[in-house]
Amino acid sequence: MPLQTDTSTTPASTTATTRRPSSGAVAGLALTVALAALATVAGSYAPVIGAPVIGVLTGVLVAAVAGSRRRSAWAAGLPIASTWGLQVAVVLLGVQLSLREVAAAGMASLPVMLGTLSACLVAAALLGRVLRVQRDLRTLIGVGTAICGASAIAAVTPILRPKAGTVAYAMSTIFAFNVAAVLVFPALGHLLGMSPEAFGIFAGTAVNDTSSVVAAAAAFGDGAAHTAIVVKLTRTLAIIPICLGLTWLVARREARARTAADETAEHGESRRRPLWRLVPWFLVGFVLVTTANSLGWIPSVAQDGLGALSTFLITTALVAIGLSTDLPALRRAGARPLLLGGLLWVVVAGTSLGLQGLTGTL
Repeated sequence: MPLQTDTSTTPASTTATTRRPSSGAVAGLALTVALAALATVAGSYAPVIGAPVIGVLTGVLVAAVAGSRRRSAWAAGLPIASTWGLQVAVVLLGVQLSLREVAAAGMASLPVMLGTLSACLVAAALLGRVLRVQRDLRTLIGVGTAICGASAIAAVTPILRPKAGTVAYAMSTIFAFNVAAVLVFPALGHLLGMSPEAFGIFAGTAVNDTSSVVAAAAAFGDGAAHTAIVVKLTRTLAIIPICLGLTWLVARREARARTAADETAEHGESRRRPLWRLVPWFLVGFVLVTTANSLGWIPSVAQDGLGALSTFLITTALVAIGLSTDLPALRRAGARPLLLGGLLWVVVAGTSLGLQGLTGTL
């Protein structure tokens, strides 16, 4: 059953309030920043959960307590935080990547990364349809599981422009199986007799969020964390083709949805955008920042600061999305999206182990 949410406060909402500051916009931005700061502090004490997940859950809780009348007082500022905040955050994600580190990950982990990514995306499309999970929700869960959790969801949200409740549900699903991975995977690795390098590849390809990758590798011990982090950061580069593909699909879907009057030859040619305009600006920024970091143009001190700022912006945007969430809509969605997340978690873990066995890296 599709999610139904209040479209007046979704990330896709772009009204005059986003162009002209008002008291409501200022109040909304101030609230999201304050809650994001609290979530960041809480996240430092619970790194396995992480600030972004705490942020979205805090936003949902505050929205539920406040009620619809109070939510309207800050609604104008939420689209600003949830769109621009996410886009700038994606650009800044590039400071965490170096093409030299990607090359150092070696060909050994590449088949495993590509295989798990492909298996997860295909399974998300097929199982999501079988389970009748709404399109945007199954896409977010699939991309989040396949690539890098909250960061991947942050990257595709401005492209899909889903309802706020859809993002919140996807984040909650990803979080649940992050925790499960941290608890289960280290013991599984020892049971299988995996080496630190083998477990690093497993954790880097089968756990989606960076903090959970680090936690799982640290729990395994014996120096598995370094390999896991490099593989995980390399896997993050999949954001680029995924965003390009989704941008094309969304543009195609919107073109098909036009009315017959808009599909005349005269208007059809004028509305057809060149290919280069389909590329999101923030994706171009992400590539440029990654390239600059690979060339050594970004000092290590700046890398730490910009990386922290990226996480804070993602947290702020997810707080805004949480504040926009309609809890009754989440309840109406039922357990099918959570089941989809669990099945994808098993698919990714099984594919990773299977490909490591085939490639001799297990």
